[in-house]
Amino acid sequence: MGSEPAEGAPATREEVPTAAPTAPAATPAEPTATPAEPAGSAATTSEAAAPAESTAPADSAAPTDRAEPTDGAPSSEAAAPGEAAAPGEAAAASEAAAPTDGAAPTESPTPTPGPRPAPSPSPRPRPTPRRQVPTPAAVAPAAAAPSVVAPVDAHDAAEAAAWGRVDDDGTVYVREATGERVVGQYTGADTEEALGFYVRRFLDIQAQLALFEARLAQITPKEIDQTLATLTEALAEPAVVGNVDGLRERLEKLRSAAGERRKQAAAEREAARAQAVAERTVIVEKAEQIAEQDPARTQWKQSGQRLRDLLDEWKTAQRTGPRLDRPTEDKLWKRFSHARTAFDRHRRQYFSELDATQDQVKAAKEKLIARAESLSTSTEWGRTAATYRELMDEWKAAGRASRKDDDALWARFRAAQQKFFDARSAQNAEIDAEYGENLKAKLALLEQAEAILPVTDIKAAKAALRPIQDKWDEAGKVPRADVQRVEGRMRAVEQAVRDAEQAAWKRSNPETKARAEGAAAQLESAIAQLEEDLAKARNGGDAKQIADAEAALEARRTWLDQVQRAVHE
Repeated sequence: MGSEPAEGAPATREEVPTAAPTAPAATPAEPTATPAEPAGSAATTSEAAAPAESTAPADSAAPTDRAEPTDGAPSSEAAAPGEAAAPGEAAAASEAAAPTDGAAPTESPTPTPGPRPAPSPSPRPRPTPRRQVPTPAAVAPAAAAPSVVAPVDAHDAAEAAAWGRVDDDGTVYVREATGERVVGQYTGADTEEALGFYVRRFLDIQAQLALFEARLAQITPKEIDQTLATLTEALAEPAVVGNVDGLRERLEKLRSAAGERRKQAAAEREAARAQAVAERTVIVEKAEQIAEQDPARTQWKQSGQRLRDLLDEWKTAQRTGPRLDRPTEDKLWKRFSHARTAFDRHRRQYFSELDATQDQVKAAKEKLIARAESLSTSTEWGRTAATYRELMDEWKAAGRASRKDDDALWARFRAAQQKFFDARSAQNAEIDAEYGENLKAKLALLEQAEAILPVTDIKAAKAALRPIQDKWDEAGKVPRADVQRVEGRMRAVEQAVRDAEQAAWKRSNPETKARAEGAAAQLESAIAQLEEDLAKARNGGDAKQIADAEAALEARRTWLDQVQRAVHE
């Protein structure tokens, strides 16, 4: 059954249907004004608040067999001051509360502070078409699933309930600093249940305020402004019962704290922005360092990969870091882009020049290969081998072509050399086979020569070595692989004989012997004089002169001994 609108209610307001799904009951009229709801409420400012609100899951439907509460002033308060409610007018306005789920419209007479009027037997025609709101029955399927009801602290609920009262007709009031204010009407229920509905709304707003207070240091300025706007609107004239003035005072304190938080957030943003600028600048400077490398020493593959990594770092910083102001970001990006462009230009120029150089190297090596191939059939082994060494020096000085070309060119050059040296090795092998007997003869001569050592008699050693040397020359050549070995052994014997002869001559040199004898005479005279000085020092008892004389005398005697041994040798 629909509720009868109160006289004087605005024609643009809609009734909140009060019919419960099982047992509808008459409800008071629509209030003259709907207070602002807390954030998350399902009702708009142009509609009367119904219990089915997102912030109050427990009140998503009206109690069974009871009328829905209506927010705002009761029907007895709806008329303008000094006007009496006309039953005919109230009856005509009751048609505005037609449910949207197809239920037949019902009506009820205007409630008065006295006994509740009985419902009229039939619906009345609507005076004007109005926008309809769904009844709890219409939204019942969506709310059929069991919901989790937020627990209500009994102490907090009791404190909040102390700020309200309920009239006999179900009108609910809240006490504020400016006096009592009507928050709605909850008919067909006792005082505790009527207050409980609006107390839960108050506790919802209080919980939102506490949550905002707890998260103030963590949320962004935009979220702060949005939350403050929502809470300010919710506390303008809320349809709640509780210490509304206390919540408003808390909100004002939080508004001041929010201002400090904005300043802190602004400082944090500025610091983060400065840090981001520094990090981007480091990326740019690294890119510029890569671009400024000497092209001749640049490792292009590694440097190119490093530039790509720096670009990824830039994109990551741009995507996940704080936003920079446009002029700063544009300036840094231009530097970064210029570095990448310069690197690409240097790389293209380097490889262009490298291609030209490698073409020149390739042409030069082609000429060397032609010369090497022309010499590959030569039988002038010594002269041709020297020429190949010269060609190899020119090859190294020519530089490198591209890897593919250089490998192919080297294979051709090496093949020409190998052909010549293989032919020479084959010729040497034939010669070595002929020189094998000569090698045996020289090895026998070496055994005879080495038997002379060590040299004890110079004349006998020289006499024995001379015929061996004559036979050595007559033996002829030996295989190339053995030349150094056998020649080295013979040279060692000859050198030992020469060294022994030289040592003997030094010992018998008349000039050397005369110098040694003269030095010995001088030392003997000095020793005699030192012995006299030592005797005088001992007679005088001078310890220092004695020590000096003894040291000098000992040194002269040592020198004399060495000179005399040299003379005798």
